Amino acid sequence: MMFAHGFGCDQHMWGSVARAFEPDFRVVLFDHVGAGRSDLSAYDPAKYGSLEGYADDVVEIGNALGLTNAVFVGHSVSAMIGALATLKAPGMFADLVMVGPSPRYIDDEGYFGGFSRSQVEELLEFLAENHLGWSAAMAPAIMGNPDRPELGEALTNSFCNTDPDIAREFARVTFLSDNRADLPNIKARTLVLQCREDIIAPPSVGEYVHERISNSRFVMLNATGHCPNLSAPEEVTAAIRAFV
Repeated sequence: MMFAHGFGCDQHMWGSVARAFEPDFRVVLFDHVGAGRSDLSAYDPAKYGSLEGYADDVVEIGNALGLTNAVFVGHSVSAMIGALATLKAPGMFADLVMVGPSPRYIDDEGYFGGFSRSQVEELLEFLAENHLGWSAAMAPAIMGNPDRPELGEALTNSFCNTDPDIAREFARVTFLSDNRADLPNIKARTLVLQCREDIIAPPSVGEYVHERISNSRFVMLNATGHCPNLSAPEEVTAAIRAFV
């Protein structure tokens, strides 16, 4: 079972969720380039100019470990990275768990992604100008759960610990991505976990993903915010366990 973290995070964000599956699965955790203890020198702007480059890394890890019929659990942007990996390496992942996925963050004709293009451009400009300020302002809003400020603080610290240059480019790749056309091609058995009151991936986006992946199941969590792996790990664990 491979767990992949979202933007601004690292493998530790899976914490107790990943540990809960260790008795029954070989658990694989890793850091995307630019996060955690990854090798920053491995960053290649050309390779990581799209989510395809990150999906190639997932496949490379899977090949190195000899994974077949594994479970991929991806949070936020890594939900789509995992989806792309299942298309690149059929047979490597039999099951796909998408936590707060979004195939496109920008609104389009007949599609509500949650952001206008101008909002995304302003967000990216703010990040480029002031990485620490962006982290302090955005992390608590992304986390939600204002009654539990320690969660927002944990996410802020995680954002601040990412490499700012790579984070800037990863954010641009993430928020300008459009992988809607890939959804109908996904053959892996899929679980879509959606949070309530998620400002990054609204409920309608999760429903959109579910409707376009034929072999998928949709679960609306009681958790709020965009990071249920931190705010409601027991609920996320139970939902995944019921699926796998």
